[in-house]
Amino acid sequence: MKQQHVPVTVKPNRERQHRMTAAVLSVVLQGLGQLYNRQWIKGICFLILEGIGLAYLIPRLNQAVWGVWTLGEQTQRFVKVNGSTVLQQGDHSIFLLLNGIIVLLVFFVFLLLYIFNIRDAYLTGKLREEGKQATGASASLRYLLDKQFPYLFLSIPALGILFFTIMPILFTITLAFTNYSAPDHIPPAKLVDWVGFKTFTDLIQLKSWSHTFFGVLTWTVIWAILATVTTYFGGVLVALLIEQKGIRFKKLWRTIFILPYAIPQIISLLLMRNLFNGQFGPINTYMKAFGLEGLPWLTDPFWAKVTVVIVNMWIGIPVSMVLILGVLTAIPRDLYEAAEVDGASGFQKFRIITLPFIMFATTPVLIMQFAGNFNNFNVIFLLTNGNPLRGDYQYAGSTDLLVTWLYKLTLDNNKFNMASAVGIIIFLIIASFSIWNFRRSKSFKEEDMIQ
Repeated sequence: MKQQHVPVTVKPNRERQHRMTAAVLSVVLQGLGQLYNRQWIKGICFLILEGIGLAYLIPRLNQAVWGVWTLGEQTQRFVKVNGSTVLQQGDHSIFLLLNGIIVLLVFFVFLLLYIFNIRDAYLTGKLREEGKQATGASASLRYLLDKQFPYLFLSIPALGILFFTIMPILFTITLAFTNYSAPDHIPPAKLVDWVGFKTFTDLIQLKSWSHTFFGVLTWTVIWAILATVTTYFGGVLVALLIEQKGIRFKKLWRTIFILPYAIPQIISLLLMRNLFNGQFGPINTYMKAFGLEGLPWLTDPFWAKVTVVIVNMWIGIPVSMVLILGVLTAIPRDLYEAAEVDGASGFQKFRIITLPFIMFATTPVLIMQFAGNFNNFNVIFLLTNGNPLRGDYQYAGSTDLLVTWLYKLTLDNNKFNMASAVGIIIFLIIASFSIWNFRRSKSFKEEDMIQ
């Protein structure tokens, strides 16, 4: 007998609509989904946050987008009012740009909160569909303070980083794509315009700028290499000498060599500036007392570069020495004993045991030292101020680094767009070099080498 298939009618389960209903309500108005899920306190909190966000964004968002897009349309001008001449304030392009970036970042934070609200309502609705009860206010608070405490705690500094680090970076980047510079484009008397990549092309293609840029960049790279190598291996040498067997008064030697680091750097550099003065400095005075001719330490381009390298060694070697001393104490002594049994010389023990351990432990610090020396503002600015001057350079001297040239472009000459372009190039160089070298280092590849 043939069986007959009777269609079974499945009644729609309304409980399966909780997740979509809660999500849609949260899309319509932040917090409604939570109220639908009977999370009264959470829903009211989301509603209050949306009210605060809308109260801030509605009167400002349109103006912010307009300001960033146009950078203003009207300059300040004199107009006659009731027979009197009055200065009418115009649009300030930089204020419009800065305020626009801030408002857009607030909108970004509000958007993230809005998305989180929808997701929370959806997941809570899903729990209701599974027959589980939505968590109450006290349970949610305990969960937040227990399981989600790291996110809650990190969100506060994250907001600080967003508005005090990322916002200035975005502002600096945007300036590089404008013509914000003296004397023709300084608001409020003049408006600032978007010019695209013209600033970068001028920096590289215009002879007056490109000659300065590539000259300063070349010296910056040479300086960073010399400063890093001399201070690092100088610290290695001093640390090895102090840790040699038979050296007495090791604590005294460590104290003596750490003194330059203990003295504030600004004091050391200003003191060195006087010591190396070509006219009345003690160093040239002593040289002349012994019948030697004094050297133009700070007035000749070559000797000025030599001077900054020497002074940087005085300041930087103690830092490397302390770092290396810590690494040397962590090297197992049985490795040296085994090497001695095999008849290894002192140099062979250094090459095979000591140097690999030092390089493994300090390679990330070495990369950071190179990045720091690439942007070593203090040594150059306080010792030579980028001098001696060069007539074929645009606002730069013989010892200027990119960072000190950026300072002069900004504060001394109001070339803000060009300075911003230089800042972006510095970031790209340092970030690319640091990431590439760190990923190639054994410290990154062999994290389990030292246990």
